Amino acid sequence: MLRSAQRLADIAPFHVVELLTRARQLESEGRDIIHMEVGEPDFATPAPIVNAAVDALNRGKTLYTQALGLPELRQAISDFYRQRYGVAVPAARIAVTNGASGALNLAFACLADPGNEWLLADPGYPCNRHILRTYEGRPVAIPVGAQSNFQPTPAQVASAWNENTAGLLVASPANPTGTLLTLPEITALADVCRARAGHFLVDEIYHGLTYETDAPTACAAGDDIWVINSFSKYFQMTGWRLGWMVIPEAFVRDVEKLAQNLVLCPSTPAQYAALAAFQPETIAILEERRAEFRRRRDFLAPALEGIGLAVVARPEGAFYLYCDCSAVAADSFALARELLEEAGVAATPGLDFGTNAPEKYIRFAYTTGVDRLAEAVERLRRHFGR
Repeated sequence: MLRSAQRLADIAPFHVVELLTRARQLESEGRDIIHMEVGEPDFATPAPIVNAAVDALNRGKTLYTQALGLPELRQAISDFYRQRYGVAVPAARIAVTNGASGALNLAFACLADPGNEWLLADPGYPCNRHILRTYEGRPVAIPVGAQSNFQPTPAQVASAWNENTAGLLVASPANPTGTLLTLPEITALADVCRARAGHFLVDEIYHGLTYETDAPTACAAGDDIWVINSFSKYFQMTGWRLGWMVIPEAFVRDVEKLAQNLVLCPSTPAQYAALAAFQPETIAILEERRAEFRRRRDFLAPALEGIGLAVVARPEGAFYLYCDCSAVAADSFALARELLEEAGVAATPGLDFGTNAPEKYIRFAYTTGVDRLAEAVERLRRHFGR
């Protein structure tokens, strides 16, 4: 009998996408659904980026680029690190990728051997562990909680490390919690990996979307760290499918060979569009929108607390609130279905983010306007009888 590869048994569906499908079905039937489930900014891509894409298309810029991306875009990203972070990252170490997911695919295709183990925080973004499994690596969860701001500690990493461990992947800001790692914390984690001849990967796709302080880049903690970023979140180019990766110099050629074979190159029009992402007029638009995300967070967090949904992580970045819902429900997955069907509010259950008490937690994304968030809170209040 014909069958799929055995690895598919370890790759779970992305439950939030299935919830979104049901939400769209309800909308097609005339229901009003408030979307707080998907991690996608509700703002359109800034006009300067769109205009740059249109101009590139009109000039016939539609042919393949180099596998690692347009040289001028790689240089623009290098300049961005110098201007925003004060860190020198040579353009030669930067690969433009098909989104951050494409970057992680290339990284694990380069580094993962069959059966070796990689440490990841739980809760964490589910696709990371599934991409790793696709390349025959084995994800090993490090349970994290409020005591460490939902980030792994050096002691936890050292304790979990064994002779089969190949590396560590962390995210700052993190999904689903929005928590940050400080530069000393990043450095300490890097030192644990270095002492064990392991790889260290840092997901920084929510950089730019922080609210009390700017997130430090792991590039400042050493040139042996793999750093992944994206044009999707802060730059609001989700559907353009464009990201980048900073690669330790010794691995650049390997990643280039993989990119040549797996993807040929990132989208050419998207790359020309992204050249406008770093222009001052674009950054001004993005900073206004960052302030709006902060306004939404500051409204929503106390409102959810007021109806029994405890915000258990310090939401310093991204656009999520990770809530302990155990005071109002025994099972967050059942609660998410219930809220969608009965209250018209779509949220993401903890089941998507790992096995660390997922039934206790539910994630709300503040990727819609304050007026809609207020309506969502009112629906939740009625639903819970508060």
